Amino acid sequence: MIQHSSFRTNPAFRGRAQRLLLGALATFAMILGMVGAGAATATADTVIGTIPVGNAPQGVAITPDGTFAYVANAQADSVSVIDTGTNMVVGAPIPVGPSPFGVAITPNGTRAYVTNNFSNSVSVIDTGTNTPITTVTVGNSPAGVAITPDGTRAYVTNFGDNTVSVIDTGTNMVVGAPIPVGNGPFGVTISPDGAFAYVTNNFSGTVSVIDTGTDTVVGAPIPVGAFPNGVAITPDGTRAYVTNFGDSTVSVIDTGTDMVVGAPIPVGTNPHGVAITLEGKRTYVTNIGSGTVSVIDTGTNMVVETVTVGNEPFGVAITPDGTRAYVTNRDDDTVSVIAIDQCTGSLCFGSFAGAGSLTGGGSTGSGGAGSLIGAGSLAGIGSAASSGS
Repeated sequence: MIQHSSFRTNPAFRGRAQRLLLGALATFAMILGMVGAGAATATADTVIGTIPVGNAPQGVAITPDGTFAYVANAQADSVSVIDTGTNMVVGAPIPVGPSPFGVAITPNGTRAYVTNNFSNSVSVIDTGTNTPITTVTVGNSPAGVAITPDGTRAYVTNFGDNTVSVIDTGTNMVVGAPIPVGNGPFGVTISPDGAFAYVTNNFSGTVSVIDTGTDTVVGAPIPVGAFPNGVAITPDGTRAYVTNFGDSTVSVIDTGTDMVVGAPIPVGTNPHGVAITLEGKRTYVTNIGSGTVSVIDTGTNMVVETVTVGNEPFGVAITPDGTRAYVTNRDDDTVSVIAIDQCTGSLCFGSFAGAGSLTGGGSTGSGGAGSLIGAGSLAGIGSAASSGS
């Protein structure tokens, strides 16, 4: 015999069910309203501090644990160390070679490698004691430096002789012959898997790709914009972002095909430094001629924000937790600290209180952006209201 639903036959139950449904819908509306309000009132990226350092700061790198930023002071022949917890310089400036330019820190955080543009050398700093422990001779006018993910090699661009030197970080000696690339090699970055180094050739308007297994250039140079300077690769390794100083744009390279994808992205005047957040959603570009930082949404490859910093912003580095960007202002002898707004699209994470307090906690509360923006947590009342979803 067919059993009739009690919802249809019992008026009291039906009324209670309707009230529950209306309450759930009201809760859902409240959640959406609060999310909307959070997005509407969310603050943009904001400069929260300006730190005096040495003369003409250029390169900057942050330790893997996010506790210190190392800044190369080109006209002071020194490196300043900033405590990112207090945003104050700690200790005396570290003496290095003439005109320090680029900085990179090993994955274990124990060594900082600094290119000395005027002395054709790289200074190696012990970050435990903040003292130089050796100097490595490389090519003419070294500029950029990047370290492989396993920490065994440092790749140095030699702007003056169109080559890249490779340093064995275990012995701090150059290994192999210099690698010929394009004219005026400047920036360098390593793919997350350590397999390739991407090098900007400033005078050639190209990017060279080096196979780090053989230390040879693979494929033809990749044409980008005029006078490319900085280069950074997304954490998933699929895209390389290149700043084109001469035409005030950013080119995006598909690292699977090593071809530029899409139109160049217009940014501020004379873009130079570039850094990408750890989750890969935002790219930060310093604009030397504008005194600004352009923020690119990597999903749309459009500028979503412009942040005013100091004069001639040069280098940029982002803390591992993605909450701060440190920008060297070459003409001000300062470093600007940008608090990164934890928003993506129309929904916020980090700066928003967290869905967990609204929906019952569990992984929703701790999940940040993923739990609010991602799959299905707001697709139905049940998953939004349940704990641990």
